[in-house]
Amino acid sequence: MRYDPISPEFFVQNRGNLRALLKPSSIVIVHANDIYPTNADGTMPFKQNSDLFYLTGVDQEETTLVLMPDAHDPKEREILFVKETNEQIAIWEGEKLTKEQARAATGIERIEWSHCLESFLHRMVPQVEQVYLTTNEHLRASVVVETRNARFIKDCQARYPLHRYERLAPLLHRLRIIKDKEELKMIQRACDITEAGFRRLLGFIKPGVGEWEIEAELLHEFVRRGSRGFAYAPIIGTGKNACVLHYVENDKICRDGELVLMDVAAEYAGWASDLTRTVPVNGKFTKRQRQVYDSVLRVFRGANEILRPGNTPMDYQKQVIEMMEHELVGLGLFTAKEAREQGPDKALVKKYFMHGTSHHLGLDVHDVSPPHEPFAEGMVFTIEPGIYIREEALGVRLENDVVIGESKNFDLMEKIPIEAEEIEALMRQGARKSS
Repeated sequence: MRYDPISPEFFVQNRGNLRALLKPSSIVIVHANDIYPTNADGTMPFKQNSDLFYLTGVDQEETTLVLMPDAHDPKEREILFVKETNEQIAIWEGEKLTKEQARAATGIERIEWSHCLESFLHRMVPQVEQVYLTTNEHLRASVVVETRNARFIKDCQARYPLHRYERLAPLLHRLRIIKDKEELKMIQRACDITEAGFRRLLGFIKPGVGEWEIEAELLHEFVRRGSRGFAYAPIIGTGKNACVLHYVENDKICRDGELVLMDVAAEYAGWASDLTRTVPVNGKFTKRQRQVYDSVLRVFRGANEILRPGNTPMDYQKQVIEMMEHELVGLGLFTAKEAREQGPDKALVKKYFMHGTSHHLGLDVHDVSPPHEPFAEGMVFTIEPGIYIREEALGVRLENDVVIGESKNFDLMEKIPIEAEEIEALMRQGARKSS
């Protein structure tokens, strides 16, 4: 295991919180993700279903959690089904969790093998009235591959068509938006690993370096510090590529006089961090680059002041747009008169700042939440304003992760350099050491 063990009490608490939201006479069934194929006999790296991990901490395929709080037999109220190891699996893949290991990791007393699941459900589902099943209800989800949970929904509804089916997603969205201290510890660790990677880059970036080489330096630092790698596909764009929001080719050379935008961060124990920094390839901002950089930094700080309990995502974004409009006028991208006449859709602003300022962060990089939920203490958000001037091949984005606090926000990335002067100084130091 690359990461420190997570206390099973965290998962016990999560399941307890979920049980408190269920209707009487219910059963909850949550499956692991599949291992997805590539070509021939290849497979993609396994990524666990976030809801299952949140409730159990098990990072293994062919795992199923069943909760039936009102079961007559207490031994049937909480059961975890895991894949049994055989000799072939042990030789080719390595041993899977034993029942004792699964019990210790999850705090679930009753552990059964996965091949027993179907007969158990055949006996237990007819005893309940509601069946809670999980689906991907993220507002930006685009699901084109059928998941294990989706297959089970079709099978379950075909077998038991007269049961009442309930959506598990809204309940878990409600629980997952507020982060427990155990989660904050993991996210902070991911942020600290990300910091180490970024500091390494400040002594590495120079004219002639490839975007892919920057990616390699980060991956090396992340993995050696206990991360499994990137929390999401790394975005490393130099020059005009910095103006492509989801640029992932990372195959161009960084040239003298350009900026390089890096939206890159590590995961730790399944939890994500999310960082963006933009630095001068040669270690020194031009006057124009510095103007744009300082504008983004002012919006970043202004956004942090209004990302506060009680504000709503829609109102927050409108307020950030107003800040950004002021900065874009100051940069000469349009006039104050044009700004007043542009209409409520703010088309002139959105030409240069076309994305949202913040999103939830947790087990998923764009973490789940109830739609339009007001900000509240204990939520973790990114703050990531940007200005993209395609006609100047100039893009700047800055991003940190913050925990919303009662009196002020706590910046999980406060130690990661963000001031232009500090970045230039560290790049000079790095250049001297490498010469």
